[in-house]
Amino acid sequence: MACAVGALVAGAGVVAMALPGRPEPWPVHLLRRAAATAAWAAAAVYSLGFFSVLVSESDVNDGANSVPAPACRDGFDPATTQGLSHHRPSYLPLRFDCVREDGSVYSSDAAYGWMNGASASLALSAALFAIGAGYATELRARKAALTS
Repeated sequence: MACAVGALVAGAGVVAMALPGRPEPWPVHLLRRAAATAAWAAAAVYSLGFFSVLVSESDVNDGANSVPAPACRDGFDPATTQGLSHHRPSYLPLRFDCVREDGSVYSSDAAYGWMNGASASLALSAALFAIGAGYATELRARKAALTS
């Protein structure tokens, strides 16, 4: 929900930049808004994965038939889950690994890959937009100093 609201606010901000009466310097405002939107989106995607790992971890030792972790057993064929001994949750990067007795590991959910990639690329985009806004401000200040 927060991502959808943020996307609508960012879209309205972009449209507002195209209309007359926009704030000056408008590229700086646009870059700052884009940085904020990308940062919020990165936080939303990461929190989705974080809580997914947290729920998988909390399902362990939670009643009958809860060890090994249900996330390691549900949706997998018996050959994959055979010899399952324990699990390893990781919050950075997001991952919930299932470990067999022979030491081999498989991931409980392939969705963690796209969550890690999306949150990292959105965070990098936010940083680049923020750096771009700072550079545009500095460039504008230097031009103003040269003309005065």
